[in-house]
Amino acid sequence: MNRTLFFLLTAALLIPAPAHAWGALGHRLVARLAYDQLTPQARAQIAELLSGEVEPTLAGIANWADDLRGNDPDLGKRTSRWHYVNIGSHDCVYEATRDCRKGDCVIEAIQRQSAVLADRSKPKAERLQALKFVVHFVGDVHQPLHASNTNDRGGNDFQVNYRGQGSNLHSVWDSGLLKSARLSEDAYLRHLQALPPPKEATQSLLPTAPAQWAEQSCKSVTQPGFYPARAKLDDSYYTRHRSIAEQRLREGGAHLAQLLNATLSGS
Repeated sequence: MNRTLFFLLTAALLIPAPAHAWGALGHRLVARLAYDQLTPQARAQIAELLSGEVEPTLAGIANWADDLRGNDPDLGKRTSRWHYVNIGSHDCVYEATRDCRKGDCVIEAIQRQSAVLADRSKPKAERLQALKFVVHFVGDVHQPLHASNTNDRGGNDFQVNYRGQGSNLHSVWDSGLLKSARLSEDAYLRHLQALPPPKEATQSLLPTAPAQWAEQSCKSVTQPGFYPARAKLDDSYYTRHRSIAEQRLREGGAHLAQLLNATLSGS
């Protein structure tokens, strides 16, 4: 192997993988918020699909799609583009033909997997996998940096420092903001449940809802101060933006419940 090729391969190994959305805690919170808003019919179908799982709850499967990177690398690679959509450079307006070629983005993935989940003629294993994808991807699309910019890979390439610890903006939004609250999962759930319900949450689910969720996430990124002026973050950044992250989690739970109720509550 020549030295140039060796250098390129070594450099490739050093490139960090894209960060997950919300981290384990955030995804579990979205799932638990959603479960409390499900109809009895939806709960019954979910219980049937989850029977036999190690943790047969929505929270128990909420991080399955991220865990594929270690548990099933081939499927993880094939579905890696399903976790996000890049619309930040287009004024946060989604166009499928431009922004989701071959259907490889979080918006189309939510719609496809919801259709599989709704089809009771499908094998249980296929519907269960679809449920796992839906629960995770609805969480993903509510993380602002999963619907933002290509040029910095959704904040992965935007380096920051907080209290002497180096990180990137994507990781701050995935887990740093939530961890800074220093709450247990149960305590955080109670805190989120006490927040005002999302204003736009309705009983009807429009076909364009996943695109709207992504556009709302993207618009959060465009707000002044989301991208800090300095790489060194202070406590005020965490305090100010944690409330935005919490509202997106609250909205994610409400929207996931809407989607699952619409998909699973029919006859």
